Amino acid sequence: MSSNTHGLPLHTHKPSRRTTANRIFAVVYGCATLALISHHALSLLNSTTLTSFFISLTFLISDSILAFMFATTQSFHMRPIYRKEFPENLKRVVEESDFPALDVFISTADPYKEPPMNVVNTALSVMAYDYPIQKVSVYISDDGGSALTLFALMEAAKFARHWLPFCRNNNKVDCSPEAYFAIDRDSHLSDQVENIKVLLESNKDKDITGNLMPNLIYVSREKSKTSTHHFKAGALNVLLRVSAIMTNAPIILTLDCDMHSNDPQTAHRALCYILDPEVRPKLGYIQFPQLFRGINKNDIYACEHKRLFQIDPMGMNGLSGSNHLGTGCFFTRRAFFGGPSNFLPPEIPQLSPNNLVDKHIWSSEVMELAYCVAACNYENNTNWGLKMGVRYGSLVEDYFTGYRLQCEGWKSIFCHPDRAAFYGDIPINLVEVLNQNKRWAIGLLEVAFSKFSPITFGTRAMGPLMGLAYAHSGFWPIWSILILVCLPPPANSPQWSHYLPKVSEPWFLLYVYLFLGAYIQDFLDFVLAGGTFYRWWNDQRMWIIRGLSSYLFGLIEFLLKYSGISTHGFNLTSKVLDEDQRKRYEQGTMEFGVPSPLFVP
Repeated sequence: MSSNTHGLPLHTHKPSRRTTANRIFAVVYGCATLALISHHALSLLNSTTLTSFFISLTFLISDSILAFMFATTQSFHMRPIYRKEFPENLKRVVEESDFPALDVFISTADPYKEPPMNVVNTALSVMAYDYPIQKVSVYISDDGGSALTLFALMEAAKFARHWLPFCRNNNKVDCSPEAYFAIDRDSHLSDQVENIKVLLESNKDKDITGNLMPNLIYVSREKSKTSTHHFKAGALNVLLRVSAIMTNAPIILTLDCDMHSNDPQTAHRALCYILDPEVRPKLGYIQFPQLFRGINKNDIYACEHKRLFQIDPMGMNGLSGSNHLGTGCFFTRRAFFGGPSNFLPPEIPQLSPNNLVDKHIWSSEVMELAYCVAACNYENNTNWGLKMGVRYGSLVEDYFTGYRLQCEGWKSIFCHPDRAAFYGDIPINLVEVLNQNKRWAIGLLEVAFSKFSPITFGTRAMGPLMGLAYAHSGFWPIWSILILVCLPPPANSPQWSHYLPKVSEPWFLLYVYLFLGAYIQDFLDFVLAGGTFYRWWNDQRMWIIRGLSSYLFGLIEFLLKYSGISTHGFNLTSKVLDEDQRKRYEQGTMEFGVPSPLFVP
């Protein structure tokens, strides 16, 4: 518990009641796994023919992969803790006028795959936060430079004058218009010209009731064929630099364009940790889970990713804190400039997190400098993307950035309130699901086999448990090797079945224990986190499908790139929801989408 001079707690935490049982299981299961691997090693040494040598080696490799992934999984079970915040106590402890300013970053890149109305709904939902209006600034990064997105946001700025008072006067908690009312890009042909527009200014613009509005700023960064733009990571770094010139809020909320706010009190929950003097010095970020609306009853594509977005971060909560999940994350701006005791100054003092902005965002001096710091070559001869800001080097910039911040000494918090803080959209056909997972697989392997590998660099910087926790995600795609090895045809052939234990042999009981133990633990984790049997079953089914498609193709593409044979780009997941597809999805019908090599296996 953390209290203050008023004796009122801002947050508490308690360990999971399953911690002791988890640790005992990990020891027993680990010993059983070592016994099995030793058995395979002895069989390999005693092989008398080439066939027996090959089969024993195959068993040894596959079970060694299983043992490694089991070890990484157990790091999440060693010290899981549950946190609770008390935002109702916040205003009794801190005057609202003393709340830190908040900059919100919303990223979009393609108006055809990420409809502008999604961007508008997300922006309006956070503009309606129960937070001092003059302290909120919303920045939209349009990496597609779309006139349609800009027009939609200009219209949204007009609509906000009516919508925000409506939400405030009627105590609406779900402030996304779409959710409430439901209860031409040529940048690849030429250089993209930088565009920064202030659509609303908190010191000037008012709603229909006379109250001030939050800042709303549209940013389309400069791109050039001669400069690498680093996809989403580059766009977020531009927002970091532009916002530093215009508002320089000490707190930054990053959101995907389809992840709208579902609770106007969310920022208060984050402040329960940020304003705690015991937590604040090393607090890098506060991560909320990714949750989704519109998932069908049994989640046929396993898009909920319950383990990735809820169970694993909860397990990391008792260590150095959750990994970064890409959206719904409150950062301290200071975390992007070196470790807690190792401040890295930017190239100009105006970009420093300690710089005080004392001019209006419309002033010519501010706008001129904002254009200057957003130039497409700002990374040249600077630490941006390497030791400062959002980190480059992986297609999963969220995973890599959170990992690097924690290696530098920053801690994080996983905040999972009863009422969802944010809701997002999911892909509703198989090809989009698999392409999204393939992109993740490539990005994770880029980290796992880099000089920052969690096994070597991570365990030294954060300790063995956190290193293993990050390794679990980083080496995720190697499941494909195991699945390929264990395909039914070779396992059912007479040559292979000869080397499997008979029911009457003691080794058979070991196989049974290892099989049942792993699945029962996984099932309990899933169900106790609010899942159902059928959703867990579909999660297992999709694990096999992803292993033979997304993970396998991702591994192959990574190896080709690593060998210098080919390169890969960044493919967005479509957020467009076709009505006919939606109906079939709600009925539980699996839809492939379009022909793809991913379906061949």
